[in-house]
Amino acid sequence: MTNLIPIFPLQIVVYPNENLNLHIFEPRYKQLIYDCYAANKPFGIVPVLQNNITEVGTLLTITEIVQVYEDGKMDIKTQGIEVFKILEIINQLPEKLYSAAIVTYPNNNTNNNLHQIKQLVTAVSALHKILEINKDFKNPIHELLSYDFAHHVGLSINEEYELLQLLFEEQRIEFLKKHVQKVLSVVTGLESLKERIHLNGHFKQLKGFNL
Repeated sequence: MTNLIPIFPLQIVVYPNENLNLHIFEPRYKQLIYDCYAANKPFGIVPVLQNNITEVGTLLTITEIVQVYEDGKMDIKTQGIEVFKILEIINQLPEKLYSAAIVTYPNNNTNNNLHQIKQLVTAVSALHKILEINKDFKNPIHELLSYDFAHHVGLSINEEYELLQLLFEEQRIEFLKKHVQKVLSVVTGLESLKERIHLNGHFKQLKGFNL
């Protein structure tokens, strides 16, 4: 299925089911939000990397306009719906300030793999414990998906976009597990280094080596 949607290029990656709060201040995007909200239609956020618009983005729906300021700026709440791929960009719609794109919606497998999710939860919990981060993922473990962890394991924006392009849940979980294990090895090494530095100069109780 193809569709024409307004697009909002931003230097962020958004995932399906993600709740995103935005402060809208540019005239073209104020118009986009007003139009979409009035017509009850979604819009797309397309990540911008290295000053270039990418070809994969996320469709969002506006769940609430929280506040409209005197100058027309507004605070809104949105939620990610699904991943799309851009076929063609229309730089400016007739009589509109914003851009649009003809998009298609690839099949995106989101079947929960409980065994893999448990492994990912264990790894992420270990990382957060070392970093002294307390993160509540709210949903029960059997409802969690890779997207729930994507912004909480220290991915760069390029890595977040790489994850967005993966269309199988098992691929995404493996991607995240490998990343977390890599980060764990680094931070564990740093903790060990801190401990060695801290102990330097203290009286040491060391067992001798038998020749």
